[in-house]
Amino acid sequence: MKLSLRTRLERLATRLAELDHLLAAPEIADDMDRYRAYAREHAEVAPVVERFRAWRQAEADLAAADELGADPSMKAYADEERAAAGARMEALERDLQAALLPKDADDTRNVFLEIRAGTGGDESALFAGDLFRMYARYAERAGWKVEVVSASEAELGGYREVIARIAGDGVYARLKFESGGHRVQRVPETESQGRIHTSACTVAVMPEADPIADIQINPAELRIDTFRASGAGGQHVNKTDSAVRITHLPSGIVVECQDDRSQHRNRAQAMAVLATRLLDRERGERQRKEAATRKSLIGSGDRSERIRTYNFPQGRVTDHRINLTLYRIDAIMDGDLDEIVTALQHEYQAELLAALGEDA
Repeated sequence: MKLSLRTRLERLATRLAELDHLLAAPEIADDMDRYRAYAREHAEVAPVVERFRAWRQAEADLAAADELGADPSMKAYADEERAAAGARMEALERDLQAALLPKDADDTRNVFLEIRAGTGGDESALFAGDLFRMYARYAERAGWKVEVVSASEAELGGYREVIARIAGDGVYARLKFESGGHRVQRVPETESQGRIHTSACTVAVMPEADPIADIQINPAELRIDTFRASGAGGQHVNKTDSAVRITHLPSGIVVECQDDRSQHRNRAQAMAVLATRLLDRERGERQRKEAATRKSLIGSGDRSERIRTYNFPQGRVTDHRINLTLYRIDAIMDGDLDEIVTALQHEYQAELLAALGEDA
């Protein structure tokens, strides 16, 4: 283990002891804000320190095996112990390096998920519906809440566009690599000759912005229109101008929201989506500048970049960024995304570790 890594871990072990002392102090019980801050930090530091202690125990086991190996009669046993301790140390060191990687401040945020039909006409809209169901089922498995903000339904089913807010623990950390082009290859229900068609949708996953803390929006730069909502919703829908359209004049970004019967709530939701899109645009500009220096292995997140193909006749899903192919398309379309999501996260961590090694 490099000295710099070991030094950082020893400092974390010291900090954990300090946090134990602070959380046990009587005066902290009366200051809930400080208590929560210390408790949150403790929850982050403790697992890392626990792995560091396991690494040090493996280090001690390795030293003991070296001493034991001095006795010729114990050499075979010592060699086995040395190999086992060395393997544990290597695995734990990889875990510790990953645990100390720079954290993405947005990982804990909720997200806005936007899915738009692309090439392929009606089949693309149907696929957009399938993708939305896939993410909704994944969210359900994770215990997250899904709230549709806006939906433009297609005549034969699915969506021309659907926007949803997904709220829960660590949503962006799990979904942030889903942005990009998703392609489907299958025989549409309307295809009489059994030919395979290729269609595409674009997916955007954006961390929810705090309109006050994250980005400033000048009210003078907004045009706000109200209109009567369309689609399902009962008699009330077409009786009042409850739907809201907000246009950000400098950027040309347009956001509509008509899912709620309340114009006030639709306006608030549209403002939240607008703030998130503006923040996403700023983030994209920063990422493009960074990409000029170092290209990300798992993609830029650009909407036009093809990231995944869903081939129904062959029952496979392929993520092109990490060359991962899984032959269980039914389970994946039913929301079982853990294997793909975890593989993308591990690839990202490996890339960060490699970059840190180059900078060292």
